[in-house]
Amino acid sequence: MVRIGIYGYGNLGRGVENAIKQNSDMQLVAVFSRRDPATVKINTAGVKVLKVDEAEKMVEEIDVMIICGGSATDLPEQTPALAKLFNVVDSFDTHARIPEHFDNVDKAAKLSGKVAMISVGWDPGMFSLNRLYGGAILPDGKDYTFWGKGVSQGHSDAIRRVEGVADGKQYTVPVQAALDAVRSGSNPELTTREKHTRECFVVAKDGADKAAIEAEIKSMPNYFADYDTTVNFISQEELNTNHAGIPHGGFVIRSGKTGASLENNHIIEYSLKLDSNPEFTASVIVCFARATARMSSEGMSGCKTVFDVPPAYLSAKSAEELRKELL
Repeated sequence: MVRIGIYGYGNLGRGVENAIKQNSDMQLVAVFSRRDPATVKINTAGVKVLKVDEAEKMVEEIDVMIICGGSATDLPEQTPALAKLFNVVDSFDTHARIPEHFDNVDKAAKLSGKVAMISVGWDPGMFSLNRLYGGAILPDGKDYTFWGKGVSQGHSDAIRRVEGVADGKQYTVPVQAALDAVRSGSNPELTTREKHTRECFVVAKDGADKAAIEAEIKSMPNYFADYDTTVNFISQEELNTNHAGIPHGGFVIRSGKTGASLENNHIIEYSLKLDSNPEFTASVIVCFARATARMSSEGMSGCKTVFDVPPAYLSAKSAEELRKELL
């Protein structure tokens, strides 16, 4: 059994708890929250809910700590700190800052002798793997990634951290004309702005400066600055009624050519259509937690990404079963 701790119990933390129940080789040991443990109701009987500062007392009881904080401000601090104590997995998804985050986490994990798996989910994560596979198979070609239409948890979290914002959701929307051009095999040159738009639905606090909120959102680097972004101010009731779900999805496409004269065109497409972004992300994280435990048991240490994991390490099945059933 892989003994799991959940650090942070929001949408992603609840998704991880549900995913653990679907994996017979996983056991949830404890949930850690910044809230008063007495107010946190989880769905697994007999599992402790503790304050986050009690995590260090559970070092001997947890094989992998799954960190469910936000990428904007939580994970850059939490993952290096917890990697000093535990094998960890996080879902850090600010693409431009992954190299920096890797270096910070790697230092901590190597000092402690732990394995720290970062940036696990569907993008970064499963989409990253498919970009690698596509480029390796079709070296003469181009990668295209489209997200949505759907709710981005990281971008929504970034909106909610803007001064004067009470609540908010952000939708990433692919530009259909750009998607059609890629699927045609014409290998178009597309800017970031030409591939997606971003739609924000924001509940402002009473008396907040809406113009300042809109300006800060639209100029936010790594999140909105490079996109055509629309900010819609709505009531909390409207947000709760019309934007309660967390759907998402997207496409990774590799368009490439083979042949003596590069006369043959090929398209590799991987797509996701998700009813629940956090539930799916949690399911990816849990199988990589299994891989993290296996890598640790083999004496590995330091920061790892999805590129470092043998596919067989993700599965609860034995190597013999995988060869027989899937190969």
